[in-house]
Amino acid sequence: MTVRKASGETFDGRAYSRPFPSLDPEAELITLVDDPHRAQIAFSSHWRARMLEQIETMGRSGSGEIDLQAGKAVLSKGMHMLLGIPFDAAARSAWHMLRWVPLKERGYVASIWRGALPDEPFEFQHRLVRADGTRLEVLQRGMVETDATGRQHGYIIVQDITVQREAEQRIQELANHDEVTGLANRTQLLDRIDAAVHSARWNPQSFLVLSIQVDQVDQLKQAMGYGAGDAMAMAVAARLTALAQPGDTVARIDGGEFAILLNPDSCAQDTLGLQHARAVVQAMAKAERLGAAEIVPGARVGVARFPADADSAGQLLEAAQTARMGIRSDGEQVAVFTPQTRAASLRRLAIESGLRHAAERSELCLSFLPQADLTSGGVIGAQVHLQWNSADLGTVMEGEYMPIALQTGLIVMLGDWQRDMACKQLRAWDQNGRRMPRLHLKVSTLELQQPDIVDKLRRSLSSNGLTPQALGVEISEHALVNSTAQLSRTLSQLRAMGIELSLGDFGSGSTNLGLLGTRPVDVIKVHRSCVPDVTAATGDVSLTRAIINMAHSLQMKVLAEGVETNGQLALLIANGCDRMEGPVFAQAVQAQELANLIDQHMRLPENLLTRKRERTLLLVDDEPNIVSALRRLFRREGYRIVTAGSGAEGLQRMAECEVDVVLSDQRMPGMTGVEFLRRAKELYPDTVRMVLSGYTELQSITDAINEGAIYRFLTKPWDDERLLEHVREAFAHKELADDNKRLATEVIAASEALTRANERLELVLGSQQQQIDLEAARANTARDMLDMLPAAVLGVDPDGTIVLANREAERLFQPHSPLLGESAQRVLGLVEPLPTEWAQALDAPAAAAPIALHGSPWRVRARSMGATPPRGVLLAVSPAEIPHGF
Repeated sequence: MTVRKASGETFDGRAYSRPFPSLDPEAELITLVDDPHRAQIAFSSHWRARMLEQIETMGRSGSGEIDLQAGKAVLSKGMHMLLGIPFDAAARSAWHMLRWVPLKERGYVASIWRGALPDEPFEFQHRLVRADGTRLEVLQRGMVETDATGRQHGYIIVQDITVQREAEQRIQELANHDEVTGLANRTQLLDRIDAAVHSARWNPQSFLVLSIQVDQVDQLKQAMGYGAGDAMAMAVAARLTALAQPGDTVARIDGGEFAILLNPDSCAQDTLGLQHARAVVQAMAKAERLGAAEIVPGARVGVARFPADADSAGQLLEAAQTARMGIRSDGEQVAVFTPQTRAASLRRLAIESGLRHAAERSELCLSFLPQADLTSGGVIGAQVHLQWNSADLGTVMEGEYMPIALQTGLIVMLGDWQRDMACKQLRAWDQNGRRMPRLHLKVSTLELQQPDIVDKLRRSLSSNGLTPQALGVEISEHALVNSTAQLSRTLSQLRAMGIELSLGDFGSGSTNLGLLGTRPVDVIKVHRSCVPDVTAATGDVSLTRAIINMAHSLQMKVLAEGVETNGQLALLIANGCDRMEGPVFAQAVQAQELANLIDQHMRLPENLLTRKRERTLLLVDDEPNIVSALRRLFRREGYRIVTAGSGAEGLQRMAECEVDVVLSDQRMPGMTGVEFLRRAKELYPDTVRMVLSGYTELQSITDAINEGAIYRFLTKPWDDERLLEHVREAFAHKELADDNKRLATEVIAASEALTRANERLELVLGSQQQQIDLEAARANTARDMLDMLPAAVLGVDPDGTIVLANREAERLFQPHSPLLGESAQRVLGLVEPLPTEWAQALDAPAAAAPIALHGSPWRVRARSMGATPPRGVLLAVSPAEIPHGF
């Protein structure tokens, strides 16, 4: 209470009352004590209570005190809020608090409190049920204390850790599961494999690990975005989960890589894992609809076994991955790990590592595969190949290291080196006075996708003093089919420069024929599988002819790859092929050897070339007397006569030399005349074929004539003069057809050359127009800058005529406006075209010549325009009193 003294001062006091019956039954002894710290104590008590409340609120916690002897508990406001009940300061039953704990955990909580040691803090986690029924994960901390009277008191703090527990569970889930598919991730898979390894060591048994690659997941991600890739990943996960048996673990390693751990029971009937692997392949062979598209995932599966292939979790997974990576994209989709697989994997890693440093270690060199022109027979070009002679690995074949370079992106570095070296070699040949044929470089899709590929080619050519016609670029069918708008622009720019574009490995199976006519391709290189021999089936020859005819109709040249025999070469020449490369002409050689071949004028055999030659007649008859008689008859005509005793021998003769006219008997052993001529038509359609026979099988002969296999049917015995006349007509017919074919080829070649010239002209005109536009923009900018100058500026040509005037000059000399075309001497009122002072100003740029305009003094500063010779004078006119820099 507040007490006032007699002096008028006040103080905070506290009164104590006590009965004093010895003085009087109703008497009380009142003691008044001065308590100056009461207010401070009250404030401190209030502050501490408020701070406790704030701390409990922010920490989502509550506290309380328990009298363990009395079984009573006093709870804080925070505890009431945590339980979701109204605040009540009164003590409550301590054991009654257990009703907030789930029934299954009450014994656990009570046992901990009963076993608590005095003055020893303890903590544990359990669940709590709030008044509204929601469940919390809580951390309870407690301590039992004995007071001076021997009574035990318990102190309790309960903290809500529900959010933390959920976060921990989420972290644990992310640490062990793939976020997109919900499958186990690599970490959990390795834990499961490790557990299976330990279990199998105690109880000897085997199990399998499958490594699965689904390329479409990453391809969709790149082509259509992460959403499409994730959708495909979830579809794959669903299919793999459906295949799994109880106890199996399905995991997603990364991107399109998945794995399955098969438990021992699943492997009991499939010790090699092939059944499970093929089941995965079959499941992935079904189309998956993503939006409007149906996509077949496809899969490659590698299998590894414990303990046969590895004895630890990491090694077992790596073994399965190694087996999978050894699968070729066009081969078997399932592979089981073998020691050879590991060796191949190590070899691959060694190749990748070696390739990164091959150029700097000078381990790379170029070889050149000559290409022959099938009209002239000479060398028309050379395909550039990259050879790698590794110091560690020895000679590594292109077919082995090139796929690795493509997969790792090292192909870009190798391509840059190959291009620069090829251009340097061309320059070296040129400096030695050799005019070498065009060199063709294989350029991968990845290289073509580089934004600076065109600039790189230009720099390589210009730095070596070469024209674009010195190089050709070969692209793959894959690049043509999957070309983007940017890649198509790149190809068009290369072709417009004059670089010849060829399409390699045509006929290997992936070209979209609808795209072929819309892409800038000059040469089609027919794959060696489409190059037939004389023993090839009719359909194969027809396919090759169709490719050649199609290419010619699109104004493209045709080059045959891998030609090995004269028979193949003869067929190609007979069907109008333009170029070839292969062992029958030359193997790949080094630079000096190629130069020697050029110097020696290396050519194809003269008898095979499509050039003017003597008329060749093939006589086919199984009777030697008939053949001899025919030889005597036709010898006087000057023909080159070739003979054969059967149809098979006749085909061989046609492969060895080019035949114009064939005269065959009908009835021969092994192959009739009609069959032989029908076959000859398929292989050599430009020949003129006739039957000379004493037997008339009308139906077969009629069919052959209707098919065009037979030009004319003649009978035995023959009339010499009539037979000679028929053969003369046949040769005339053949020569007329050859002339028409030659003219058509020349027209196509001329049209192609004209098209290329037009493309180059358009490129030049486009560049010139860009330069003109740039110069115009610069001129407009300069004009605008001159108009903004506060000084009058005039441009005067060597004849003294004003050719340039800015806005300030037009204003200053307004009576003479417009100024263009006026005499500078008249406009400025000068006595002579260029006063001496002005000439001095040209020699001393800091000097200024005086001039009078409108009765006021002005200064003129002059500068010469152009270098040597000068193109005139630029004048800046400003008032004499205003400093003017120019």
